[in-house]
Amino acid sequence: MRKVMIRLIEWYQRQSKNTNPTCRYHPTCSNYAKEAYQTRNFFVATFLSSWRILRCNPLSKGGYDPVPKPRKERTHDHEIS
Repeated sequence: MRKVMIRLIEWYQRQSKNTNPTCRYHPTCSNYAKEAYQTRNFFVATFLSSWRILRCNPLSKGGYDPVPKPRKERTHDHEIS
């Protein structure tokens, strides 16, 4: 299912290639969704992508907003002794 979603996103990106980019975020919403499906499971990627698209509106500041890493890959600043 993840591969289907990635193919749909790639199709969308090809179709919208000739339009001016209007996404307020970096990476763009479609690149964000594509990366989410490549790095996270289907359900998490769907949630993250949907939440990102909902936030991409004229009231949002936008800016740099990468796909969050899974908890087990995040680095911790402290050690437990």
